Amino acid sequence: MPRTPLIAGNWKMYLNRAEAVRLAAAVAAASQGLTDREVMIAPPFTALNAVAEAVRGTAVKVAGQNVGWEKEGAFTGEVSPPMLLDAGAEMVIIGHSERRQVFGEDNAMISLRLRAALQHGLAPILCVGETLTEREAGSTFTVVEEQLAQGLADVTAAQMGKTVIAYEPVWAIGTGKTASKEQAQEVHAFIRAVLSRFYEKTLAGRVRILYGGSVKAENVDSLMAQPDIDGVLVGGASLNAKAFERIIHFT
Repeated sequence: MPRTPLIAGNWKMYLNRAEAVRLAAAVAAASQGLTDREVMIAPPFTALNAVAEAVRGTAVKVAGQNVGWEKEGAFTGEVSPPMLLDAGAEMVIIGHSERRQVFGEDNAMISLRLRAALQHGLAPILCVGETLTEREAGSTFTVVEEQLAQGLADVTAAQMGKTVIAYEPVWAIGTGKTASKEQAQEVHAFIRAVLSRFYEKTLAGRVRILYGGSVKAENVDSLMAQPDIDGVLVGGASLNAKAFERIIHFT
C-alpha cells in the first residue's frame, strides 16, 4: 500500500532561536516543490514558535520533542499539548530512546503522553527500539512488541491512523553505527505484523514506520529502498543543512 515518506529532523538540545530559524529556512527551501514526501523538523521548545513562523506557508511540518499528558497544572518542566499547538506544532515525538534511557520514562508514561497528544489533535511519532544488550540477548522482537502494546494501549483505530511509529535501535543512535538495511527491514516488517494483530491489516498497511539511528546522506537511499521503511527520523545529520537536504532528496 502506498505510504507518503516522512523525513523528520530531531534537533534535540541544539540551536538558539536565530540558528534554528536559519536552518528552518534552509529546510523549507530544500523542500520546495516536493509533493511525493513530507518533511518535519523538531526544534527545541525555546525555538518552536520562531521556527513555526519561519516555515509558515511552506510544506514543512513542525513538531515538539516531547509533550506532557495534562492540559495544565502544577507540572514544572512539562509542556502541554495545547501549549505545543499554540506554539505552532502539528506533530510530536514521544518515547524517544533518550527519554527512555536517560530520563527513565517507562511505557506507561509514554502511553499517557501519546494519548494526550492524540486527544488534542497532535500527530504523534511513537519511538520504539532495543538496546545493544537486548539485541545480543535475542530480545529485540519481545522488547519492541511490549513497547508497542503498552505505548498504544487504548489507542483507537481512528487514532492509530494519525500515528507514526519510529524504530530506533538504541545501539545505533549517536554512535555512528547503523542497523543494516536488512536488520532495519526485518524489524519494520515485524512492527507492521504486530500492528495488524492489534488493529487490522489494512490499517497496519497504512501506518508509516520510520527508521532512526545514525541516518546520514550516505545510507538514506539504501534504507528508503526497503519495502517497510517509510521515512527516517534523523538526529545529528538534520543539523547540517546540506546533509539534511540530501536526505530529504533521497532516491
